[in-house]
Amino acid sequence: ASLATARPFVASWTRATRERAPTTRMRRVDASASAPASTKTTDDELYQFIVLRKDLGRALRWPLGALAAQCAHAAVSAVWTYADREDTREYCSKENMANMRKVVLEIKNESQLTALSEKLKGDGIEHALWREQPEDVVTCLATRPYRRSVVGGYFKKCNLAKDVFGAAKEGDSS
Repeated sequence: ASLATARPFVASWTRATRERAPTTRMRRVDASASAPASTKTTDDELYQFIVLRKDLGRALRWPLGALAAQCAHAAVSAVWTYADREDTREYCSKENMANMRKVVLEIKNESQLTALSEKLKGDGIEHALWREQPEDVVTCLATRPYRRSVVGGYFKKCNLAKDVFGAAKEGDSS
């Protein structure tokens, strides 16, 4: 699909996500307990949240493939680290394979990504903070699969990752 046809989907997804987003700060909930199937709502679907540093593409000029690899590294690390959790097993089950949901978000820089990681850690939200080697650079964070109703509030200040390189300036051929 072209970028032009993808934009309406992104806009409608963003609008729907914001309409469903809780308006108050979420309290800590035992994320290992899944809701019974009969009570699941859209907010109770499993999601993996991935947060990438925006400055890697814009200021540091990392190529798209390297940025995609950082997201993949963090996502796989979180799934494997927490493979024994019920939500992770459900998310990775053969029956759910076609329904895996990921939300890729952006955050300004390394200090904000590290602060988010510390907040998640402090509140018991299991995640992987990816550190690219040998550069020893923190690049990306991914949660293990969680119900969106449990962790979605932590990511309200993050934007959907959409333009990791910044808008091209007129006359820029790169």
